[in-house]
Amino acid sequence: MTAETSQTLDRGLRVLKLLAETDHGLTVTELSNKLGVNRTVVYRLLATLEQHALVRRDLGGRARVGLGVLGLGRQVHPLVREAALPALRSLAEDIGATAHLTLVDGSEALAVAVVEPTWTDYHVAYRAGIRHPLDRGAAGRAILAARQGVTNGPGYTLAHGDLEAGASGAAAPLTGVTGIEGSVGVVMLSDCVPERVGPRVVDAAREVADALR
Repeated sequence: MTAETSQTLDRGLRVLKLLAETDHGLTVTELSNKLGVNRTVVYRLLATLEQHALVRRDLGGRARVGLGVLGLGRQVHPLVREAALPALRSLAEDIGATAHLTLVDGSEALAVAVVEPTWTDYHVAYRAGIRHPLDRGAAGRAILAARQGVTNGPGYTLAHGDLEAGASGAAAPLTGVTGIEGSVGVVMLSDCVPERVGPRVVDAAREVADALR
């Protein structure tokens, strides 16, 4: 039996999804046409969403996603981190290097989960909350490669000395996860990344992506 659903809530969520997919906003008429409902319904939906700061309208009347969604987004990180930890622990122990999950946050890469190996004499100290530009470090570059549709090659990105002198890293992008843009990688004190690390990072990224679907 199909569960009973709320038509109004469904329409409101569809409005948010439509607005999230455009950079220039949508007019009431455009939303009305896309939703297949009359303008009065759209006005009511927008007014409700505006009360919760999930939608804002500019001077031209175009509706855009509001800042209220940021508060919801912050709650996503703990859920993503929890789902990723098993794969990160396995990766860190297997490689003997610090493993991390990095997500896009605006124009920066943000480490949201970090796992250090338990058996090594030394490893790179890398903490959750570290930020860096997307074009620096293996984690950010892997994300940019996926964003640009670079699908050829080994599937992972290498870097050396970008973020810390003497440290090398490897990262692979998360793929096939709706609404999440990120990468899984390792960072180690080494002049180069051992050959087996790249493919192992790709496998870990696939495991995390599967856990998030």
